[in-house]
Amino acid sequence: MSEVAEKFARITPVPAYQMVAEAIEREIFAGRLRPGDPIGTEAELVKQFGVNRSTVREGIRLLEHGGLVHRDSSRRLSVGLPHYDRLASRASRALVLHQVTFRELLEATMALSLASIELAVLRATDDDLAALEANITATELVMDDPAAVAAYDSEFHILLERSGRNRVLELAREPSNMLIYPTTQVAVGGSAQGAQRLIEAHRMLVEAVRRRDKDMARLWTQRHLIDWRKGFEKAGMDLDQPIDSMTGDSVTGMGADAG
Repeated sequence: MSEVAEKFARITPVPAYQMVAEAIEREIFAGRLRPGDPIGTEAELVKQFGVNRSTVREGIRLLEHGGLVHRDSSRRLSVGLPHYDRLASRASRALVLHQVTFRELLEATMALSLASIELAVLRATDDDLAALEANITATELVMDDPAAVAAYDSEFHILLERSGRNRVLELAREPSNMLIYPTTQVAVGGSAQGAQRLIEAHRMLVEAVRRRDKDMARLWTQRHLIDWRKGFEKAGMDLDQPIDSMTGDSVTGMGADAG
């Protein structure tokens, strides 16, 4: 009699602490628990779930790592908001593991940046513009330091995206921001005029936002990213190489405590 081929994977019991975490998470995502709402103490949750203290503690720890649960000084638990940086670092690490190339990263960054700048044109406030101007002024003071220029460039784009008032786009852009950041130093250093051209692009982007000129904003977004590509290639880098060749160590080290 021939053996029957196995068609089903073995069933692995779900740990009780994970079931606790998932039960609380369901209530949050269903909207029955909102950010700031109390969840109770560990002792109260032990009674509600009918499990031991260590099981509840491990379940809560999972949710705290993701920012869904917050513990105050009195040890009481409440609903929190997910941490952008931790979510982004996990997504960035996933891109590294999938051996995404710099070309793919550039294409995605272009699409997301164009969407972000259009919203900034519509929604940026005077305070947003002032913050962007202050960033440019600070960048001008460190033009001879590619690492410092790269840091200010990263801050500039975070401020620009924030001015669009769309948290989905902010969150979507953050993983690529984390991966682009280590390469900006190389791109700026790859050209004698790299820092100057970067600052010029930033000034024109701010001017486009101030004028509420969507076409101008799109044009300078494209020019800015094309300059990044040219500087990257002049430094001897290949757009078709995987991002882990340059950014992997920095990304896998970021947010490592996020669990």
